[in-house]
Amino acid sequence: MRLAEAWRVALGALRANRLRSLLTMLGVIIGVGAVVVLVAIGTGAKNEVEAQVEGLGSNLMLVVPGRLEFGSAPSASRLSLRDAEAVAEVVGDPSRVTATVASGETVRAGARERFTTVQGVLETTPQVFDRPVGRGRYFTASDVQTGRRVAVLGATVAAALFPDRDPIGQQVSIAGVRFRVSGLFAPLGQSLGVDRDDEVHIPVSAAQRLIGVDRIDGLAIKAPDRERIDELSARVVAELTRRHPDTEFSAVTQEQILGVLGDILGVLTGVLAAIAGISLLVGGVGVSNIMLVSVRERTKEIGLRKAVGARPRDIGLQFLLEAVLLTSVGGVLGMGLGVGSALLVGALSPVPAAITWWSLALAFGVSAAVGIVFGVVPAQRAGRLDPVVALRSE
Repeated sequence: MRLAEAWRVALGALRANRLRSLLTMLGVIIGVGAVVVLVAIGTGAKNEVEAQVEGLGSNLMLVVPGRLEFGSAPSASRLSLRDAEAVAEVVGDPSRVTATVASGETVRAGARERFTTVQGVLETTPQVFDRPVGRGRYFTASDVQTGRRVAVLGATVAAALFPDRDPIGQQVSIAGVRFRVSGLFAPLGQSLGVDRDDEVHIPVSAAQRLIGVDRIDGLAIKAPDRERIDELSARVVAELTRRHPDTEFSAVTQEQILGVLGDILGVLTGVLAAIAGISLLVGGVGVSNIMLVSVRERTKEIGLRKAVGARPRDIGLQFLLEAVLLTSVGGVLGMGLGVGSALLVGALSPVPAAITWWSLALAFGVSAAVGIVFGVVPAQRAGRLDPVVALRSE
């Protein structure tokens, strides 16, 4: 039997039982659609996290005391502003280094108040973290040296404390101490699940007096280029270790953060695809069952074909093509369902969804493979039927 004729006969057999064919394809449609939409959600989440990490700044490196490992307890910091000055000398450009000391504090303006993160930082922070000031000005090196009580508000804090007036030049109270608002950050939105607009920046020297400490929590460094970041991190850690021999320091780059998060989200995407693939397996079992029923129903037809010269492999190929056609059509419909669902999820929910060509190709390939795998047994059974016995069947 020619292949084109076999496809024509297979298509005719499926048309003859439209409802049964549709119900058989339903499992494959749902399975393929689930694979496409779940992979799209996983890929979209991965892309979103990577964009947010890269949005913190380019060629960024964070240095903190202790080990940066999952499950490890944070280490008490012995870093000071003198260490920041020493690291700036190693880097060769003080504008690429900033220091941070953070605390959660209640910020008040008149009768309004908000509990937020107060960051004591150097004047170089907007350049290191690519954090633009929308209005007003950031504090200067002179403000840091003198510990001047000036503050730059995030958009969320500004909206909560000054909903109906301009915050620039107004007074706010941070932990009972008055600060003058010198500027407002441009809105940034969420980043890694944190509202980056819900924070206040003040000079690090003023923050140390406010909290009652002389330490800093960590350092952030912007490397000149990506190729030199590893070499620079080794030099910075070596300098800090020399200054504090009894303390271990860790330097983590954006590439390392993206690598860890990418691995985690990649595994999550794979797990989601595997879970969705279970429904494809169930759909394959349904295809095999229906094809076995079809062989039983068409026993007389098989006997007649063998009596007029059809070979066992022709009969087997015929039923195998029917199974593959079922799952392939179901795969195409499932891809359409998955793409539509992914677009709907991305449009109507905060969950990002990114459709990738490889997920569509994988889903369709798996659906076709399901037809081959689960169509082999019914095809072999049809090919092995004895023509005399088949013709005598009722």
